[in-house]
Order: sequence, then structure tokens, then C-alpha cells
Amino acid sequence: MRLKLVSLLIILSGLSACSTTEKPTKTTENLSSANSTTQIQATDAQSMYQIALNRQGADKIQLLYSARDAAITEQSWPLLEQVCIELERTPSVDQVQNKLYIAFAQKQQNKNTLALEILASLDSQLTQPEHFAWHQYLTASIYASQNLPKDAMPYFFRASETASKNNLTIPQLNKGLWENLKQLSSYALERFNRGSVVQQGWVNLALYHLVYLGAPVELDQAINNWQRRYPTHPAIDVLPKKAAALIAIAPLDIERLVVLIPQSGANERLGDALKAGILGALDSSPIQETIFIDEMLSPSEITAKLSEIKPNFVIGPLLKGNIDKLVANQALQSYPTLHLNSFDGERTSTQHYFFALNPEHEVQQALEHFLAMGYQKPMLLAPNNGAGQRLVEYFNIQWQRYSETKPEVGLYDDKKDMPTTITSLLEVDKSKERISTVKSLFKQEVESETRSRRDIDVIYILGDAMETRLLKPYLDVNVSTFAERIPLYASSKSHSKQIDKTDKGDLDGLYFTELPWMLSDQISKQALRQQYNTLWPDQADISQRLFAMAYDSVAILSDITQLSMIPGKQFGGLTGQLSITSDGQINRHLNWAQYKNKQISAVQLKTHAPIPLFMQTASDQMGSE
Repeated sequence: MRLKLVSLLIILSGLSACSTTEKPTKTTENLSSANSTTQIQATDAQSMYQIALNRQGADKIQLLYSARDAAITEQSWPLLEQVCIELERTPSVDQVQNKLYIAFAQKQQNKNTLALEILASLDSQLTQPEHFAWHQYLTASIYASQNLPKDAMPYFFRASETASKNNLTIPQLNKGLWENLKQLSSYALERFNRGSVVQQGWVNLALYHLVYLGAPVELDQAINNWQRRYPTHPAIDVLPKKAAALIAIAPLDIERLVVLIPQSGANERLGDALKAGILGALDSSPIQETIFIDEMLSPSEITAKLSEIKPNFVIGPLLKGNIDKLVANQALQSYPTLHLNSFDGERTSTQHYFFALNPEHEVQQALEHFLAMGYQKPMLLAPNNGAGQRLVEYFNIQWQRYSETKPEVGLYDDKKDMPTTITSLLEVDKSKERISTVKSLFKQEVESETRSRRDIDVIYILGDAMETRLLKPYLDVNVSTFAERIPLYASSKSHSKQIDKTDKGDLDGLYFTELPWMLSDQISKQALRQQYNTLWPDQADISQRLFAMAYDSVAILSDITQLSMIPGKQFGGLTGQLSITSDGQINRHLNWAQYKNKQISAVQLKTHAPIPLFMQTASDQMGSE
């Protein structure tokens, strides 16, 4: 928190330095001793602001400047916005600079649409290079904060070009630009490899890091060549530390691996599935020695064993409770570790990673597909329990980032509750009531057919395999024949290789996400799958999924350092396309499949990164001007 505060102060002090309007100077001529005493006593931003409202002239402006600085120190962004709005009413204040402060305050409050509107309104007033550079930097920062690196880069480049040309210092600019640039693929970088010398210098440096990552000698030589070509480039500021870190990246050389999995107690069966996956991957791994330890031992016992073994890397544990215990005990602090579950606490080492079969990965993937298809009103069906409610909440929060509509949600308690939940959500019950009323008005028989609501354009099922097979027929019979069939989607929970052996028919047309390992025609390692089926022909679905996760946990080790350093870089595994986020979480992109003609077929579905609402609004407004 202290470092974050210092960075903010440095950034905002740079913005103040770009002002061309001098602040009033404190002198005995323009400030009475009483006023000076008041200022000394008022040390917090709110007090200074309140006092300033009762002052006039230079005294008021000076107090507002002090309140502004204090608001930044206190990170009181709503107050900073208020102070700047008050300053806006004073003609002698640098209005462009002040607008930039307001935009910054709004950005810090996640008022991205308003911040972009202010920045857009300044386009014709940016006559000074200082203003233009800060304007471009703030715009880039907004896009970067929303994980939109491609949109941010043109603004970062223009800020860097202007700062370099005019010898301006914008703290955090080079660092922010570099962090954002590293998120781009080689294809995206090539598209940016044009324009000014400054822009091409940044892009070429990023391309070198991508091409030669893991090859220290070649990377060192490439960077030396780059420095000779761009001797005064602003990237020099970030180069030494970053280059040293990246040059040091080489594939891990693991001689001794420790695996922490349940080998006793109620979860021993899960441990057996994991052990099979680990051993399967070790057949083609250069790791020389692997030791399995029961994660159900006490933290002190595990610590003692690790001290004796001195492993190069640790995989596990599986259970969240055991991860919490070992983190609290710091038993794994000194060892690079790939935990086999997620962790809710703070990551204590950059060498610690977390690999879990999180259903949230699938929910995000489905949501991005819905938005790419232009669906406006999704309906979610989920069990009324903790897991179902958590996934529905996750979907709702993410959906509201991109759409103004609110999803319909149906939570069912059990199979008896399903028909009522569906007919109520689709408003089929109301249609039946209207039909009953009409029939009561006529003696002769009235031909009728129920109608379902028309605004629902996609349905997402978050139930398990048995629940999905019960829900699908209810949906089929309750959607009006007058309306187009509503596309049905589900997560991997809906798919069971065991149940599919005898029953696929009821799910015809359903799309779902799934691990490649669980889809017979999409497995890259067919020989491994055949061997697995021979050894364990009737394994439960959970055991098969854990086998795939354990296999990937070993296979990914040779690339894990590079994956953690390059956002977006992927590893093709049995559990999906794997990448590593900045906080060490392994993210998965699964395969799509569809039930069709009593078979499961691979499908390629349209998907791309969605555009947040604040960007949609800004684009509409700029297009209408």
C-alpha cells in the first residue's frame, strides 16, 4: 500500500508539473496570519476544501490546491473530483490540466465512461505537448485497467513519442507501456511494427523477448543489437531489470520432484487418480526422481520431509484446507510449487502457482461466446445450492460489465421443482392461464397452444449430468412452437462419459464446454487414452478429470516460467489451452462440443474478447459527433 501511494504521488506530481499557470504564492500580502493559522490547523483534504469554499481570490485557490494534493495523498478520489470541479470555476486555473485531474479521479473510481468523455472533450484543446502526453497516458491507462491492451497501445505509443520528443518525464509511463505491450501476441505486435522510431523500438524489443525467451545467449545478443539501433530510446528505462529477468528464464531443470496428494483418509481415491496422472506424465518427462508424500500429514511432518528431500519443485496439495495450513505454516515458502487447487489468500511467492478445474473458467468462456453471437437476454438454470448460486453470481457480475440487460435466473431445489421453475421463467404458466380464461368464455372447444416469452435468446444450464438430462425435455416442450428454438448451452458438469454410454438422445442440440481429455475425437494423445481405457475402463468422471489435471501439472513444468512471464502464452494440455495470470492462477480455455444425432461432435464456436460497456458508450458518442 505504501508503494502504491508513493507511485500515485509521483504520477500526480508530474501532472502538476505540466501546468503552465503558476499557483498563487503564499505571502504576507495575500494571506492574513489568521488564514495561515487556519491552513496549518487544517491538514486533511476535507477540512481544507471546506475552508476554501468560504474564501475568495488567491487565498481560495491556494487552499484548493492544498486540498487537491491532500486528497491525492489520502487517495480520496471523490473529494479530488469535487475539489477540481470547484477549481474549474476559477478562470486563472489551467483548465486543461484541471480536466485531466478530474479524468484521473474518475478513472480511480471506475467511472470509465465519464473519464473518457472528459478526455474526448479535450481533443481540440491539447495545444501543449505536456497536456497531450498526459492526455494520451491517462486514456491508455483506462483501457489497460480494463484488460484491453490492443486498445491501449496506440495511446501509450503517442504518449511515449511526445514525452521523448519534448524531453518530458511522465512517471510510470514506460513501465505501464511495457507491461501492456507484453500482453500482446506476436501477430498483434507485428501489426504495430510501423510508425515512428519510438513505436518501432518498443515493438521490436517486445518481439525479441517473445522470440528468444528461454534462450539467454540469443536474447542477450538481440538486446545488445537493439541498444545499438535505439541508443536514446525511452525503453532503456525498463530494459536493464526486465532484460536481466527475462534472460534468466530458461526451462526448469527439475531433478527431484515432490508430489503432495491425499494418500489416506476419505480422499484417498482422489489421490489415486492424481497419482496415476502424475506417473503417466513422468513417462515422457526428464525428471529423474519423484517422491509422493501424503498431504494429510501435519504441516510440521511435511516440513521435516521437505527439508530432508530438498526438492527442486513441489506439486500439490489438492485440498484447499491443506493449502491454507501449509501457507500459514510457510512449509512451502522456499520451494517452487504448483498447488492443485485455487487459493483465496494472498500469493506469498512468485514461484507459487495454482491449478484448479474451476467452473468459472467455463462460465467466462460461455459468456464471451454469447456476447460474440449478439445474444441479449440469457437465461440461467442452476441448482439452488452454494455452488449454483456462486456461478450465477459470477455470470451476473461479468455480464453487467458488457451489457445493460439483466439475465433471467432460475434456481431449482430438486427435480420436482424444475418444471415450475421453467414454466415460470418462460411465462408459460401465464399463457396457460390466458388460455383457460378464454376457454371459460366459450361453450364450444377452443383450439389453443401455449406461447413462451420471446425475449429469452439463449439458455445456459449449470446443473450436473443428471439434472441436465431432466431439464432438457422440460425446455423442449415449454418453448413455443411459434418461436425459434432457443440455443441451449451447458458446462462440463452436464457431460458424463459413464452416462453417455447408455443415454445421449435427450440432449440432442445441446452445446457444452469440456476438457479435451473427455472428448474421444479431440484428444491429441490417443495412445494414452487407449492405455487409460484398458487399465481403468470404468473410472468415474471425477477420477478421469483429476488424471488429466495431474498429467498436465507435470507436463506444464517445462514451460511454467515462460507462461508466467508472458500473459496470453498458452500450453495445450489434456484439460484445455492453459495460460497463467499475473497472480499465478492457471486459466483454462476448454473445447466446445455438441450432442447431435445421438453422438458428440466437435464444434468451433465464435468467440472474442467482449467490449466493456464504457467503451461501447464512448464509441457511440464519438461516432455521433
